[in-house]
Amino acid sequence: MTDHSHPPLPHTANDWNLDRVVAELREQRDRWRTHHRRNLDAGGREFPSPEVLKEVVRGLAAALFPMRLGPATLRKETEDFFVGHTLAHTLTRLKGQVALELCVRTRCEETPGSPSVAEAADRMIGEFAGALPDVRRLLDLDVEAAFRGDPAASSVDEILLCYPGLYAIMHYRLANLLSRAGLPLIARVIAEIAHSETGVDIHPAATIGESFFIDHGTGVVIGGTARIGRNVRIYQAVTLGAKRLNLEDGSLVGRDTPRHPQVEDDVIIYAGATILGFITIGQGSTIGGNVWLTHSVPPGSQITQAQSQAGIA
Repeated sequence: MTDHSHPPLPHTANDWNLDRVVAELREQRDRWRTHHRRNLDAGGREFPSPEVLKEVVRGLAAALFPMRLGPATLRKETEDFFVGHTLAHTLTRLKGQVALELCVRTRCEETPGSPSVAEAADRMIGEFAGALPDVRRLLDLDVEAAFRGDPAASSVDEILLCYPGLYAIMHYRLANLLSRAGLPLIARVIAEIAHSETGVDIHPAATIGESFFIDHGTGVVIGGTARIGRNVRIYQAVTLGAKRLNLEDGSLVGRDTPRHPQVEDDVIIYAGATILGFITIGQGSTIGGNVWLTHSVPPGSQITQAQSQAGIA
């Protein structure tokens, strides 16, 4: 009987010394795993899967907005059934990914299916599920903020269906929930799914208040210790970044210390602005296009490119 699980190699493969290449790749993997204290005897996958997490986010989005992001054949009379069924399936898949991260984080010798790991993952998923109604509430406010902020939008539904900024914010809201639950790797993978598809790079550990609007989106970068208040609007190619990571005695420090901008409520930041460091943008300020800003500005400031170049607040 022919084994179709491993199709035969092309006849020229014998000329490529693949047996040697495979052996040397195995040696390199073992060297890496030993250096990083990985469990070489562990079977199965070691890390969460970006492919699975992409499907998880798709399922969560459909459960959050079933009549707009769910299947085309869905009817309102079966909406609750669809949401329940989708959540049960999606959260079960997410639980498997959570178990993998828990094993990586603790370098445990148990398998992801062991009772202690499964119990911890089950508890995390229960807490995550309980927070989903609040995620929906925040996303509704984000959609309404986008509709108020963009006269080109014909409806709130257009915002949800078409706007890459809202797509990125949805991923952020879910990833932030997981980040705060102590699952930074899964959170980062989910954030990077949105980054690769929209060009919007929001670190899942950032803190972003309600009614947040990213217009156009491409090129936006928001760092992990950034804090953004309520009713903030930013445009494409805006960076809320850090000036540098301090070096002391050759070691990296400051990874958990605030190093990104703190943006207060009701701020507008126009396209191309670069705001760096642990500084404060006061409430109600407007930061003009292409501004380079590395100092705090008081509430109600109107900062133009000329002012930022001159160091004037």
